[in-house]
Amino acid sequence: MQEDRPPRPPFDRDAALIKVQAAEDAWNTRDPERVALAYTPDSVWRNRDVFLEGREEIVAFLTRKWERERDYALRKSLWAYDGDRIAVRFQYEWRDVEDRWWRAYGNELWEFDERGLMRRREASINDTPIAEADRRIRGPRRADERGSGIPLR
Repeated sequence: MQEDRPPRPPFDRDAALIKVQAAEDAWNTRDPERVALAYTPDSVWRNRDVFLEGREEIVAFLTRKWERERDYALRKSLWAYDGDRIAVRFQYEWRDVEDRWWRAYGNELWEFDERGLMRRREASINDTPIAEADRRIRGPRRADERGSGIPLR
């Protein structure tokens, strides 16, 4: 059975925005199996300094990530799109095992196959400690927040 994950490339602005929101929604579930289904079975990733290949490695990586990054909540924003590629910027907040809060800032480059599955993901990410009082991402977006940007800081 061939998987299909519309919208499929080539992307216009509306389709790219749908892809970005779908990715944000999936990652906010913190369900590694669900998230991995958006990627080709042989998808390749660079996440910071970690290189992965295939859904099994993606699931294992995300399982470890969300065990360490507690109360994870993410926002993604479309940066650019062209053909089968989309670039996004993102921010997410999480709490470590010592109850310290962090905000991660990053950029991702995505490349999709003809069925709309992501075959390549490259992510550059920086973490900065924040006070709990400075948190602004407290869970998945409400419906009225969809499509809104994210601040630089």
